[in-house]
Amino acid sequence: MDYKDYYSILGVKKDADAETIRKAFRNLARQHHPDVNPGDAAAEAKFKEISEAYEVLSDPEKRKKYDQLGSDWARYGAAGNGSPNSYTYTGDLGEMFRGFNNGGFSDFFEQMFGRNAGAGGGSAPQRGRDIETPVTITLEEAARGAARMLVAEGREVQVKIPAGVDTGSRVRISGQGQPARAGGSAGDMYLVIEVIPHERFEREGDNLYTDVEIPLYTAILGGKADVSTLDGVVQIAIPEGTQNGRLIRLKGRGMPNMRQKDVRGDLFARVRVILPSGLTAEERRLFEDLRSLRR
Repeated sequence: MDYKDYYSILGVKKDADAETIRKAFRNLARQHHPDVNPGDAAAEAKFKEISEAYEVLSDPEKRKKYDQLGSDWARYGAAGNGSPNSYTYTGDLGEMFRGFNNGGFSDFFEQMFGRNAGAGGGSAPQRGRDIETPVTITLEEAARGAARMLVAEGREVQVKIPAGVDTGSRVRISGQGQPARAGGSAGDMYLVIEVIPHERFEREGDNLYTDVEIPLYTAILGGKADVSTLDGVVQIAIPEGTQNGRLIRLKGRGMPNMRQKDVRGDLFARVRVILPSGLTAEERRLFEDLRSLRR
């Protein structure tokens, strides 16, 4: 069985801190996530590999044990064809393998953190550790809510993301953290949300901002303009004499409030006046006449 270098898999140094490891995982997860690469078996395998690496390196206890044994893995694997019974380990094997409910990870992970190892008797009930899992979603998913199938503690967990979340939001999934020890309760999972920047909308809290382009004539004389919203295209009135950059408010067309389901922010349409180009001689003359009249 080959040794798995989790640091190399995530592209970090062995002395990397928790934040560096988390950022490395988030970047790789976005790149290789099955949702981004549908039907790509290689991307799916890579996603599982980086998930396994993060599973270990994000957990201080697992990371310590991995570092302890990982440096001696070549000798560990060579002794007795990889049998852990042939390796002399000075620590507590029962404690080393206790409490990890994994599945779907590599044989290397199973051998280091196997769930069938000794459960340890006589210990006081201990609550499982809370874990954090980064989740990347679109603005549309943030507006409507979303569902994801995640891998946590070696098992698949179906989670629901409420509408209104923003980058940095933490969503608690009760009882889906590290399994309990000696009869205690399981820890919780916290989804750390990142919303992908949108090509059309800018977000500030629950409010959204977007641009609406109008011709010079509409800005001067007034009229109608189409504006894209998260719920589709709507038509707004452009008042006569609208200045470039003016904000027109569309009440209740923004993002839902995460804590108040019936409350939504507003959408602000920012007017962008498009000047005419390629004027004919007659059009130019009319503009010159207008300029003379305005003087």
